[in-house]
Amino acid sequence: MRNRPIPGSSGLVRAMRLLGDPVLHAPCEPVTDFGPSLATLIEDMYATMYAANGVGLAANQVGIPLRVFVYDCPDDEDVRHLGHVVNPRLVLTDGVTVRGPEGCLSLPGLEAGTPRFDHTVVEGVTMDGEPVRVDGTGFFARCLQHEYDHLEGGVYLDHVTGWRRTRALRAVRRAPWSRR
Repeated sequence: MRNRPIPGSSGLVRAMRLLGDPVLHAPCEPVTDFGPSLATLIEDMYATMYAANGVGLAANQVGIPLRVFVYDCPDDEDVRHLGHVVNPRLVLTDGVTVRGPEGCLSLPGLEAGTPRFDHTVVEGVTMDGEPVRVDGTGFFARCLQHEYDHLEGGVYLDHVTGWRRTRALRAVRRAPWSRR
């Protein structure tokens, strides 16, 4: 029996912003209004993430330049992590650096081998202003770093170098949604 609704079940799917949209390439502003509009945004972000079959989504990916992201992501042991972080701070990245395939809902259909730390800790608050600390390893650590990068105005391609970057940028130019 559920004692709370499924995240996103009452949300609306919002339009996804794609690579090249200025909102994706500028740092997001801190959330200062913790009222109903924030709860609606988070609910809509879950709905949008699920509709796109994603594991994480930052607010700027739906055109809202605020420091908030949602996630529903497994780690390498297939443990599900579900939540959101408002005004996150990346407080720790450590462990080995793992290059793994990474994609993005704002670059649909593309992925590239991207180096990420295997352990990440993010601190922030919930939509109610309660402190939250999220500790991730493996694939979940990758997700946390990826979403945090979005809030800083970056995308995963910023971490890709060499021939992987050349190949990824060529694929971006050829993509039907590309603005480049």
